[in-house]
Amino acid sequence: MGKRIRAQRIGRGSPTYKARTSKRRRKVELPLRAEEGEKARVVDILHDPSRTAPVARVRYSDDQERLVLAPEGIKVGDVLECGISASIDPGNVLPLAEIPEGTPIHNIETQPGAGGQFARASGCYATLLAHEVARAIVEMPSGEIRAFDPKCRATIGVVAGGGRKEKPFVKAGRKNKSMKAKGKLYPRVSGVAMNVVDHPFGSGRGRHAGRPRTVSRNAPPGQKVGLLSARRSGKR
Repeated sequence: MGKRIRAQRIGRGSPTYKARTSKRRRKVELPLRAEEGEKARVVDILHDPSRTAPVARVRYSDDQERLVLAPEGIKVGDVLECGISASIDPGNVLPLAEIPEGTPIHNIETQPGAGGQFARASGCYATLLAHEVARAIVEMPSGEIRAFDPKCRATIGVVAGGGRKEKPFVKAGRKNKSMKAKGKLYPRVSGVAMNVVDHPFGSGRGRHAGRPRTVSRNAPPGQKVGLLSARRSGKR
């Protein structure tokens, strides 16, 4: 009869596929609170096992603390600013409407006040290209050109930890531990390398699917693998 497919095993929620949340630090938010003229001092730079970039602990004048993404160039003792009057320095938070064109930014909000959601990985940054009527044009790290509300806030600078991928893992054990720390399924075996009872592309002579890879959006679990609801197939 075969065994449960991979998607079913993951959804069951066994310890094999559980993310190691005990090693994670608390939520990393937009560097500063929304109050105009808010300032915070960097008191420590920390390693977060659950993310690729280092984080900084900042302290406000009322002794409250918060974890933020650490941009390149900041150090313990630096003061971060927030608001329209903030300077264009790494770590400061401003609305997109107040940031000059060509400035590298990260931790961008999708909606005003929603918190940073874009360009948060180590070494990542987006570039503010232009200001238009009621929107700001930003080039994302992927190269996509995207429009944002000018009231959305972003952090100046590049996320620290760049060049992380330049150092090779060298051996499988390091790769395995890295993926387990993030709660990722590893290793991921190709469907054509499996047996026929484990995957729709399994078995058969040669490493090929042996059936169309395009599948309906309404296909049942176990059959829903490959190119889901593809508009077209083949080379352009």
